Amino acid sequence: MTPDRWTLALESGIVTLPEEARTLVLRARGTADFGGLGEVTAVQGFYPDHRLLAERGIAVSTAAEGVFDAALVQIVKSKAESLSLIAEGLAHLRVGGVLMVDGQKAEGIESVLKTVRGVLPVEHVLSKAHGKLFWLTRPADLPETVLTWIAEPQEVEGGYVTAPGVFSSDGPDPGSELLIALVPALKGRVADLGAGWGYIAAELLTEQNDIAQLDLIEAEAAALDAARANIDDPRAQFIWGDATTYRPDEPYDAVVANPPFHTGRNADPGLGRAFIAAAARILRPSGQFFMVANRHLPYEAALKDHFTAGAMLAEIHGYKLYQASKPKRARR
Repeated sequence: MTPDRWTLALESGIVTLPEEARTLVLRARGTADFGGLGEVTAVQGFYPDHRLLAERGIAVSTAAEGVFDAALVQIVKSKAESLSLIAEGLAHLRVGGVLMVDGQKAEGIESVLKTVRGVLPVEHVLSKAHGKLFWLTRPADLPETVLTWIAEPQEVEGGYVTAPGVFSSDGPDPGSELLIALVPALKGRVADLGAGWGYIAAELLTEQNDIAQLDLIEAEAAALDAARANIDDPRAQFIWGDATTYRPDEPYDAVVANPPFHTGRNADPGLGRAFIAAAARILRPSGQFFMVANRHLPYEAALKDHFTAGAMLAEIHGYKLYQASKPKRARR
């Protein structure tokens, strides 16, 4: 396994940390090796990574607290969120502490580096394995520009609140709007897999009175916090977890989903297929699944693998809306 770039920098002596350093790692990846960083406190709001870090015995939370000797930011695909993480890291560093920023070229590390260089004195850059690590020393006074990087929740069309970096953070996406417009009346227990900031769930709860309970299952803590701000309905239950592995106490009468189809900046139809399998697993034998997806994504075979019956309800504006019933797992 190729060593992480910060490991190479520390082992070569290019970057030095104090003995028994306390290091904050923001957007910590679940499988990353943080050896050499001292006493690590990880911050990660994405449930699968958070769970992996906790299982490894690494102290992990969804928000940073305290002052640290060093900070490592693992950037994300949203430049605005990555810059916000950098500002957060600097805010939690002692003066003279080391800030390291790491990411792949495909994640946008070069653009992030260019922006940071325009404001702060970057000391060194290490290029390795299609990515870069750069670092700098926290000055006594942070430039005002750094404060503008801090991303705050914003209000979008319809009065909804969204979180920085989450899917469709600038407002409802056309796929979700299509699902809301065409989904039939739902009854009983309903689950929204990958609920995001709650648009689909909020609209369903507003329009449909026969829904007894609607569980929003979402892996990104910031998105789920936004959903809580957007929905004031006692039928809503907010569940922080991995939609592809979630197991409810009892099965659902209906499941809706607008599944993600990217891992980082790369298209990954496997995520949608995992959502389909999860829906079949958590539905009652008589339950129904409604899923919207980009037209070019190949989900028909997966739907046939996991459901006995199904139909395409609509194909419009680059999206497909599927209805599936008689889940095969439930039938067995």
